[in-house]
Amino acid sequence: MVTLGRMSPWWLLTLLSLVPYTLSTNAGVKVKLTQKGLEYARLVGMSKLQQKLKTIKVPDISGTEKVAPIGKVKYSLTGMQITNLGLPKSTLGMVPGTGLSLAISNAFISLHGNWRVRYLHFIKDHGSFDLSVTGLTIGTSIALKSDETGRPAVNSVTCSSSVGSASIKFHGGASWLYNLFSAYIDKALRAALQKQICPLVSDAISDMNPHLKTLNVLAHVDKYAEIEYSMVASPIVSKAYVDFSLKGEFYNIGQHKEPPFSPPVFGLPPQINSMLYIGVSAFTANSAAFVYNNAGAFNIFITDDMIPPSSPIRLNTRTFGAFIPQIQKQYPGMMMKLLVKTTKQPNISFQLNNVTLQASGTVTAYAILPNTTLSPLFILNMEASVSAHIFVTGLKLAGSVTLNRLDMGLGASYVGPFQVKSLDNIFLMVLKVAVLPKINAHLQQGYPLPTIGKMNLVNTQLQVLKDYMLIGTDVQFRG
Repeated sequence: MVTLGRMSPWWLLTLLSLVPYTLSTNAGVKVKLTQKGLEYARLVGMSKLQQKLKTIKVPDISGTEKVAPIGKVKYSLTGMQITNLGLPKSTLGMVPGTGLSLAISNAFISLHGNWRVRYLHFIKDHGSFDLSVTGLTIGTSIALKSDETGRPAVNSVTCSSSVGSASIKFHGGASWLYNLFSAYIDKALRAALQKQICPLVSDAISDMNPHLKTLNVLAHVDKYAEIEYSMVASPIVSKAYVDFSLKGEFYNIGQHKEPPFSPPVFGLPPQINSMLYIGVSAFTANSAAFVYNNAGAFNIFITDDMIPPSSPIRLNTRTFGAFIPQIQKQYPGMMMKLLVKTTKQPNISFQLNNVTLQASGTVTAYAILPNTTLSPLFILNMEASVSAHIFVTGLKLAGSVTLNRLDMGLGASYVGPFQVKSLDNIFLMVLKVAVLPKINAHLQQGYPLPTIGKMNLVNTQLQVLKDYMLIGTDVQFRG
């Protein structure tokens, strides 16, 4: 669980606006955005839109009209500035199969300005006024798409607005000024306001795009790997949520080689209690295993200094000579080194509340000669099963593993025949104190989840289900 702040009000639209630019059919990672998430976007987003609408520039209004009982009056309203603007009622909803709809009602605008009149050819008067516009409504539909790099982009497709009514209070001047306003100025003012609203709403939506470009379409992991989070299909918008599909595949840095397996079809359950649900499939985990195996990251040299000093078992020919006498005879008093390596890609499987990794490999034992060269002693074939505990830390998915089972058999011996079973306890200890801690240290550094800008996850829960992991979380932004 992580505590968090805030960011761009339109973060959720990023997730909605991703569309395909890759050729993959199925997703490795899926995300479900709920109405609760959209509600958070609405609450934060209205403040940004409100600031945008406050930039409305009301043009000066002037003219000459006949006003009872004065006759012909030359008038002007100048220097109009917005003093207050409110958007008290708004909804941001999903339009099945289309995108989003934003509806605002009962909005209001207050303005202050100056008035000036001239009548009867020589009489002049002036003062200030306060204008209140109420019953303002805005409706817009938002299209979701991607740019040429596969990053999200949004734009306003349709927009409509109406200005309900306006009332004015003149400071100074005679009562007939109100007749002038109601007969001629009211309509012009409301038209001037209405003309600017939709372009500003459209601009506010387009202003989201720089924030959307922060989506980590290609997320760096470490010196071996990166993860691609580009979309592989258009988002599916329903009444209650939006499902969208990410590639969710690990690659060697700078070398995007596809693994010899493909992501199967999977879907997320219809849960709605969290803002966001992220499903990470076994395909994504196995693409990581493919990448790290190709990079040789699972090949580990083990030396005596990696064994706790308190252990009576040492990596030297004396210890191993107690079980294989020929070692001590041929290489008396020498230190040893072990090379643990995989012989094929490990396989990761997800079952209910259980993550298991099956690995096949070899352990090659070497004697370290006085000139520091290595002389092979034997090679053992190894089949191992480990269980993984997976958790979310910050914006990363991390984990640790524990050994379930280890089966070993003799692959080759350069010191004559021996019983492999006699070495079981030694190699169990070596795996537990040297190999697994090294793997766990790497796993605990974590792997980036798909994120936008300064996004944080709140109230995060993780479930392991059949063939995928499900992360349910709320989201906040800082800044």
